[in-house]
Amino acid sequence: MLRFAIVVTFLMRLGPAMAADADAGETAAGAPSADQARWAVVWFDGFDGDALDPARWKAEASCWGGGNNERQCYTARPENVRVDGGVLRLTARPETFSGPRYPAHYDQFDGERGEDQHRNYTSGKVVTHGLGAWTYGRVSARMKLPAGKGAWPAFWMLPVEDAYGDWPLSGEIDVMEAVNLETPCADCAGGVDRRVSGALHFGSAPPDNEYLFARTGNAIALDPTREWHVYTVEWAEGVIQWFVDGRMFMRLEAGDWHTGAVAADKNPLAPFDRAFYLNINLAVGGDMPERAVGGGFDPSAFPAELLVDWVRVEQCAGDLETGLACLSPRTWRGAPMGPEDGTVNGKRRDGAELN
Repeated sequence: MLRFAIVVTFLMRLGPAMAADADAGETAAGAPSADQARWAVVWFDGFDGDALDPARWKAEASCWGGGNNERQCYTARPENVRVDGGVLRLTARPETFSGPRYPAHYDQFDGERGEDQHRNYTSGKVVTHGLGAWTYGRVSARMKLPAGKGAWPAFWMLPVEDAYGDWPLSGEIDVMEAVNLETPCADCAGGVDRRVSGALHFGSAPPDNEYLFARTGNAIALDPTREWHVYTVEWAEGVIQWFVDGRMFMRLEAGDWHTGAVAADKNPLAPFDRAFYLNINLAVGGDMPERAVGGGFDPSAFPAELLVDWVRVEQCAGDLETGLACLSPRTWRGAPMGPEDGTVNGKRRDGAELN
């Protein structure tokens, strides 16, 4: 019922043209049947104004380092978050700044917020927490990424409520991450790193947390710092698929993930069966870029800028309950990697890096 209400509300906000498109192919009862299921836009921002839309986004203010030893304070200032020329610009800058340790919407830290934190970089992060969240759907963004050792752009999703417990028991879906783009890479085509990745975080409380991820690798030729690309996740009941420009680079199923939460009560879909909200940010340094093979931190890479042309959320009209009827019919023969040896439940998938 909640997901249906979200669809109706956003179709109304998107106007008569979008509503008319949603009507095409509906049954006499007014709703698409399962065999007519299709992705329908329920939320969209093309950044056409001259400021961040407060009905869709909040600019986060925090300096805690994201739990990853990142070097920035996120601020809501136009120096770090602005809309200009139809594009959202998140800018990371070298400057001394003080701000709140934790973001206001992170309830788990209410008892330990403490004093303001001091950092030598600032950057931008926007979230839809309290404004938009969805269970199952196709989530996409058209983006141009920054280059440089230590630049860490990300487009990702977190649960609205920690129904199964604190991170990562309630899950995290990383639609797109990239680190150290345009830096030397022995395993990369041309010797330059132009890969992006997607990931899923789950399991038990740290240090027993788990994750699975895949990179685009050499099978997808990208130039993400000079060209616009569309990064997408299709998420349905028990299945999550990752794409760049419509080309799949990872697919995971419910048997690949789990949660250590007692509240899950052997629910095989948990924790990825609840509503998640969107996050887009540009981190400065941190564990992922600085500890990667060949990684590190280069102060000359900053200022750096993440550009976002548009963000879109679609849900499966005709199958809102599971979303399965709308999934792209693709087979992925690759092998997701994990913190240890890239196995899933002790067994490596067979096949190529990318289908």
